[in-house]
Amino acid sequence: SEILPIVLLRAGSGVLTLRSRVPCNRRGRAGGVPLQREGLDTMMRSSIVRVAPALAVFVALALGCASTPDDAGSTETKQFGESFEEETVIIGSEREQVPELETVYFDFDMALVRNDQKPKLQTNGTQIQGHGEWRRVTLQGYTDERGSEEYNLALGERRANSVKRYLETLGVPGSRLDTVSFGEADPAVPGHDEAAWRWNRRVQFHVTR
Repeated sequence: SEILPIVLLRAGSGVLTLRSRVPCNRRGRAGGVPLQREGLDTMMRSSIVRVAPALAVFVALALGCASTPDDAGSTETKQFGESFEEETVIIGSEREQVPELETVYFDFDMALVRNDQKPKLQTNGTQIQGHGEWRRVTLQGYTDERGSEEYNLALGERRANSVKRYLETLGVPGSRLDTVSFGEADPAVPGHDEAAWRWNRRVQFHVTR
């Protein structure tokens, strides 16, 4: 009897299995007549030609799926490692006020160092030069509450820079001095008159060890 050719594609653990059942004409099972080889070869070749394109696509997809997770994992691990190594954490950089450095005060809407405040700055300059453990000294400029926020931030910066320039004339290295302005924020004395404002127009000193 004849059996129609059947081609099976089976994916099991990434392995493709190709089977072909072709027409066989057996005559006389007991007589031992050989199979018709020409028909067998022809059907096998025809089956392989038909499934070759599908087989190639399946193999490519199987290899891609097998390699993608590993490659993605490797890339993700590498990127995480690089970002972790580049991260820098600075410890012990808190700024603090010290009793050796006095606050200096300013007139209304002025950034010029007052004459009565210069002795304080001379003392502060000597203290800064004598304390090498103070790696940085930050000059924080403030104003009273009058004026816009933008104007007061700029005025506080001018006051801090004015103090910095004066200290530099005393021999304090400018590389150790930083300036920052807080404007009208964080008043030293609460109030809405000159009794409070006179203490809020100031420059404070904070050190980083």
